[in-house]
Parts: sequence; structure tokens; C-alpha cells
Amino acid sequence: MRKKKPMSFEDLLKELQDQKAAEGSAAERSLEKLFNERFMSEHSGFTSFQAFLEKGNFQAWSEEDMNHIPEELLNRHVARETKFEDWPSMLASANQAFDQ
Repeated sequence: MRKKKPMSFEDLLKELQDQKAAEGSAAERSLEKLFNERFMSEHSGFTSFQAFLEKGNFQAWSEEDMNHIPEELLNRHVARETKFEDWPSMLASANQAFDQ
């Protein structure tokens, strides 16, 4: 077995900064930012994600709340009220738009 070379202080600092930056960008992807007015207007008849959820009788303010909504119900609501086939495709499109 080869011994791992100890990491220099500069390398450790850079790695920690990169991790913090990645955490920050993920944290910035709130539902409101992902499904902003522009995105919702382009892909549905709603101007807000909350209005979209309310129409489906869903209450969600965080990603964790979204995970508690039955997937089958959410998929049907997405297919009925948006240009997307299901929730995963809507979420993927919102993430892609956010990255641009």
C-alpha cells in the first residue's frame, strides 16, 4: 500500500473553500428561486410556485415539504397544470434554467 502524501495547507484551504462554495450554491436553490415568476409563467398558467401548489391543494415551503407530497399526486398535478410530463422533468428543467 502506498502512503498518502500529506495535504499542504494551501491545498486543504482550497478544498474547504470549494466545499463551502458548493454548499452555498445548493442552499441558494430555494423553491422560490428555482420556480421563479419567469419560469412558472413560461411553463404554466401560474406566476408563482405557491399558486401552482395551492391549486393542487398542496402546502410546501421547502424541499423537505415537497418530499412529503405523494409522488403520484404531484406528477398528475404537474402533467395537468404545466407543460411538463411529471415532477422530475419539471424539477430538472428548473435546475437547468437556474444554472444558465
